[in-house]
Amino acid sequence: MLEGHSWLISRALPSSCEQESKLAYMTNHLLDRTRNRKSLDILPGDPVEVVNKDWGRRIKTVKFSDSSKCNPDCLDSNNLISPIGRDNSISCLMRCSRSDYGVLASLNSGFRSLIRSGELYRLRRLNAITEHWIYFSCNVNEWESYDPYCARWISLPRMTHNECFMCTDKESLAVGTELLVFGKEEIAHIVRRYSILTNSWSHGVTMNSPRCLFGSASVGEKAIVAGGIDAHCNILSSAELYNSETQTWTTLPSMNIPRKMCSGVFMDKKFYVIGGMASNTELLTCGEEFDLEKGTWRLIPNMSSGLNGARGAPPLVAVVNDELFAAHYLHQEVRKYDKQNNIWITLGRLPRPVSKNGWGLAFRACGEQLVVICGPRTLGGGVIELHSWIPKEGQPPVWNMIARKQSGSFVYNCAVMGC
Repeated sequence: MLEGHSWLISRALPSSCEQESKLAYMTNHLLDRTRNRKSLDILPGDPVEVVNKDWGRRIKTVKFSDSSKCNPDCLDSNNLISPIGRDNSISCLMRCSRSDYGVLASLNSGFRSLIRSGELYRLRRLNAITEHWIYFSCNVNEWESYDPYCARWISLPRMTHNECFMCTDKESLAVGTELLVFGKEEIAHIVRRYSILTNSWSHGVTMNSPRCLFGSASVGEKAIVAGGIDAHCNILSSAELYNSETQTWTTLPSMNIPRKMCSGVFMDKKFYVIGGMASNTELLTCGEEFDLEKGTWRLIPNMSSGLNGARGAPPLVAVVNDELFAAHYLHQEVRKYDKQNNIWITLGRLPRPVSKNGWGLAFRACGEQLVVICGPRTLGGGVIELHSWIPKEGQPPVWNMIARKQSGSFVYNCAVMGC
């Protein structure tokens, strides 16, 4: 981890890319110049607090404020970095860490407009440049993120207070540059949308068939939700695709079996729904595979057998490098799915004892790592711990605790945003 320094995303540059290396160096030099300013910015008018923690021994708090009066002499609002022009500027800026984008946005209107437009993130996606940040909520209406590359905790702005929304079950989904939080307002389903481009919450677009307790997953700027229950508690088989670029929902073909409390993942360019409940008492052990090209569903018997109980959390599953893993909370184990034989293979233990019904535990893929987020062991006090492991063929899990912080509650919702 490089704390307190700007950095470029590690990439394998071929020997013929000398010019690209020079551009990267120039961008890094520019960022160093901005670090020497007396104050930092995220986006003018959008303050956010960042807290760096070094395992409880040192705490550094930075308040981001507006200091847009400073304008380095090498900057031009149209060309961005004048000596190399706009196209080359964008080429090397998209290789910077997204943690630097707040500082860059404060330099002038050109940088600010470029970052707020989302153009850099679209180019990063096209060039397979991705950083994964973890977003989670331990208190109603409050969200935090953790940047594992710079080891930083970041507090998001608070949601607007809504008593009904606070008291209902909520699902979360990170897609593109958005974090979507689904809940209810009296009898109507609503969506709260956080954008990293503006560092603000707004009303999101509701689904064509609003629901909760669904399975979902995202890849790039698109996400799929499937199953769940509607406002009248009917269990659904329908599915929808969300495009964060256009903020639109498209109805997909329905699954073979209605289900709620299920989980979703993308694997091998297909979407999978795993487990769930067919009623308040009937536990499903099957999964379903959706082929995006053909628009068809395929039933997979026993795909989630034993992963969850009728009173427990939905299956805790995650995909790394097109391999499916699960946290078996009853047996405190990590398992891997054998696609060929449709069975689960036990790999080892979870990093620490967790709730036997799975609530308050988050199990997510974060790039090439699996991450387990464990809440406090006792209600009303304790710490949130983040453990990571990079799966390797034939090797048992070796967990590394990458972060921890004080918390009085367990993890209610969690999502990983890769952009």
